[in-house]
Amino acid sequence: MSNMSNEYILVCVAWPYANADIHQGNVTGSYLPADIYARYHRLRGNHVLMVSGSDSHGTPVTVKADDLGKSPQEVFEYYHGRFLTLFQQMGLTYDLFTHTDTENHHRVSQDIFTTLGENGYLYRHTTPQMYSPKTGRFLPDRYVEGECPNCGYGRARGDQCDNCNTLFESASQLKNPRSRVDDSALELRDTEHYFLDLPKLAADGLEAWLNDGKEFWRPQVINFARNFVAQGLIGRAITRDMDWGIPVPVPNFEGKVLYVWFEAVIGYLSATIEWAHNNGQPEAWRSWWQNPEARTVYFIGKDNIPFHSVFWPAQLLGASGLYDDGRNLPLNLPYDVPANEFMNMEGRKISGSMNWGVWMLDALERHDPDPLRYYLTAVMPETRDSDWSWEGYVERNNTELVGNWGNLVNRVLNMIQRYFQGQVPDPVELTERDTGLLAAIDAGFETTAALYDGCKFRAAVQENLRLSTLVNQYLEETSPWKTAKTDLAAAGRALYTALQAISGLKVLWSPILPFTSQQIHTLLGEEGQLFGEQVVQTYQEKTRSHAGLTYVDDTAVGQWSRTEIPAGRPLPTPHPLFKRLDPTVAQEELQRLGT
Repeated sequence: MSNMSNEYILVCVAWPYANADIHQGNVTGSYLPADIYARYHRLRGNHVLMVSGSDSHGTPVTVKADDLGKSPQEVFEYYHGRFLTLFQQMGLTYDLFTHTDTENHHRVSQDIFTTLGENGYLYRHTTPQMYSPKTGRFLPDRYVEGECPNCGYGRARGDQCDNCNTLFESASQLKNPRSRVDDSALELRDTEHYFLDLPKLAADGLEAWLNDGKEFWRPQVINFARNFVAQGLIGRAITRDMDWGIPVPVPNFEGKVLYVWFEAVIGYLSATIEWAHNNGQPEAWRSWWQNPEARTVYFIGKDNIPFHSVFWPAQLLGASGLYDDGRNLPLNLPYDVPANEFMNMEGRKISGSMNWGVWMLDALERHDPDPLRYYLTAVMPETRDSDWSWEGYVERNNTELVGNWGNLVNRVLNMIQRYFQGQVPDPVELTERDTGLLAAIDAGFETTAALYDGCKFRAAVQENLRLSTLVNQYLEETSPWKTAKTDLAAAGRALYTALQAISGLKVLWSPILPFTSQQIHTLLGEEGQLFGEQVVQTYQEKTRSHAGLTYVDDTAVGQWSRTEIPAGRPLPTPHPLFKRLDPTVAQEELQRLGT
């Protein structure tokens, strides 16, 4: 595989609504695949920037605040703090995880709004919106529920039906609309808003961009986007009547804010700008956004496909000239949008209200992060919906992590301790079988690299398992535990060869299993860290400060190749990497859940 080092890779991760704890579907849908991809490219020596943050302004936050009798600020700050803790414990290596209620994000969002207007892609339009006579205010779409006109689902939201994923231009499309807050009847009243002129943007480049190449995009993503545009776009409101959010930067437009669907995606750009500012290089963001050779990859769930494959590219196209530095460079459009499907739970849809899901902060109190990362990768919903099963988790932990990979590492290291006093044996001269095994491991760097780079993480798990199985088979054939009694040199050669193979497999597994791969790195007598550290940090703005995550890679020594472990090196005392789980664990976990 060609050397890809020095590429600029921007990893954009879906922004979680700061209104609830994160479950396994969220993690496997976007956060974990993004981290695996970012870690792989860091090992390749590329310039990786992984950004995201908490979505502070979504109406799910205000709905939760109403339910709890708290302010939206209190709710989002509480969950934002829990996100920081979870992502740090799970090893999700954000270069910056921020939130949308920063001064920086407000400014960048308003600047994009203004630039779109200057470029002729905004218009004002008066439309009827749902109004609550009982409370005397217009209701955001999320506060409206009714019957879906497409599938008949009775609890469809005003902006989207969660049952059939139909998007609505207005809550007025629902049948029998009512207030989610007090179940009162609603009526339509006129209100004026700004709209994004999507038909004009489609004609000015969006449709041509969607139809140009993209053969490597997942079919469910590119086919949806092309069909969505081909069916005819209409203008979409980008402001709404609400007081929680980013004010519309227009005189005499009080009481209205930028629509969250419009401003949250701007966070990918604003977070990159914030990261550059935090690092004392305020113009560095341009290396990812205005460099035609840079790659921007968006990790999202399938419910976000229209926003990232149609609406956000339209905003980027329409914002030409934003922060122009004299070179008149456009903002980069998505290189890929590898959206995942949904994950279910024991054959049923994950449900917060029914406590039906794996709440990840809670799970980490009883389970190590790497086994969780492993199972979520092995059953990742890359092309179709998948299912979390606690029995499946226990079985794959025991047979694949403990029985295959972990057992391989432990028995090789323990035999070196037993037969060679903990020193790497001298192989003297490798046989054809020995060199053949190492050649297979080295070839794995090319095949696995293509899978990681192509966001085929389930296949990467299978390829790594295949390679570790080859090493296990090699050990069975050479049987060093037997030959140590009759031919110590042969045993030493076999263990030396297996140890070199483990040195390669450690790297191949590390994007998925970073914590145990680091342990193996140390057990092999290697120094430094494969990856940097994820740190919670406080960032100071002009009038306030806020907490976020940052990635510090000063000590990272990882590389995408096998390192030779020299003969004679003393190795630390080995320890097990993974815990075998009793089958009763599955039943115990299920008993914690709702019914």
